[in-house]
Amino acid sequence: MKKKLILESGEVFHGEGFGAELETAGEVVFNTGMTGYQELISDPSYCGQIVCMTYPLIGNYGINRDDYESIEPAIKGLIVKELCDLPSNFRTQITLDELFKKKKLSGISGIDTRRLTRILRNYGVVKGKIVNADADERTVVSELKSTNFPTNQVEQVSTKTPYANPGRGLKVVLVDFGSKLGIIRELSQRNCDITVVSQDVTAEEILLMNPDGVMLSNGPGDPEDNQQALEMINGILGKVPIFGICLGHQLIGLACGAKTFKLKFGHRGGNHPVLDLEKNTVAITSQNHGYAVDQESLKNTDLIETHIALNDRTNEGLKHKIHPCFSVQYHPEASPGPEDANYLFDEFIQLMEDFKK
Repeated sequence: MKKKLILESGEVFHGEGFGAELETAGEVVFNTGMTGYQELISDPSYCGQIVCMTYPLIGNYGINRDDYESIEPAIKGLIVKELCDLPSNFRTQITLDELFKKKKLSGISGIDTRRLTRILRNYGVVKGKIVNADADERTVVSELKSTNFPTNQVEQVSTKTPYANPGRGLKVVLVDFGSKLGIIRELSQRNCDITVVSQDVTAEEILLMNPDGVMLSNGPGDPEDNQQALEMINGILGKVPIFGICLGHQLIGLACGAKTFKLKFGHRGGNHPVLDLEKNTVAITSQNHGYAVDQESLKNTDLIETHIALNDRTNEGLKHKIHPCFSVQYHPEASPGPEDANYLFDEFIQLMEDFKK
């Protein structure tokens, strides 16, 4: 099944299709992870995106029942150099190709992913489309240039109704902007009594639950598209401890008066070094985001910068000067990636216990 990837900038890559025989369009980004493709595919933060894997061999340990980060993938497509048809791992249940067929997802293999990554690094993320080999390239480029992708990604991936993940410890409300299951897993391991709520929850609804703390999850898209969430955050700030991850981090920044901006090609992978400015320690972190908090805009806010990325010196962490509220841009729950920053969940537990006293 011959396919090709066409970018809005006019570049064309020829390869072999896998998964469903569908054409798919989205924002083309790259991920530098050597492993973790199953978690990546099922991460809601990739909603609307076609992901290029920079590591050349993908699918070599198959797909298993344990490594999903959501039930239904939101990713638009996957680009790989070489697709493994015969995975070898004791947990393997199906191949990557079989998963894509079952989930009606489209992928392309056999293209020069190094060249594609260099294009994205030089020119930034672009719109792209995986199409059949006989598709007219000029027509596709014209369509991509004139297409505006939806901006309601968070609404697409957030739960529509609240649900509980019971525990006997501290009561945490998890606001689902596209939450990974890894966040629920980490809170559950600390015996938290978790209630997962939709992205459009109000401050009044949260406070009515009388939680010990609120977790603001990761999620896709531009943080400025979530104005209702900013009202909610301002409504609970100072009344309950808050911990934000990724999109949740950016929303805390916006709610407190800071600004965000779009990165040229984003941070996506499991090998990003982050400096903790308070502890003077470095953690290797898992990241997946295309936007960042503008450090200059923090000057007139009550937020303190606590972490920075060592690759490009962008903001990676915040703490409120007055209220019990902190956040990080990266993923302390990993899934996939290193677990260096896992201790942040313990700090959230401590923050909630101190607030209760």
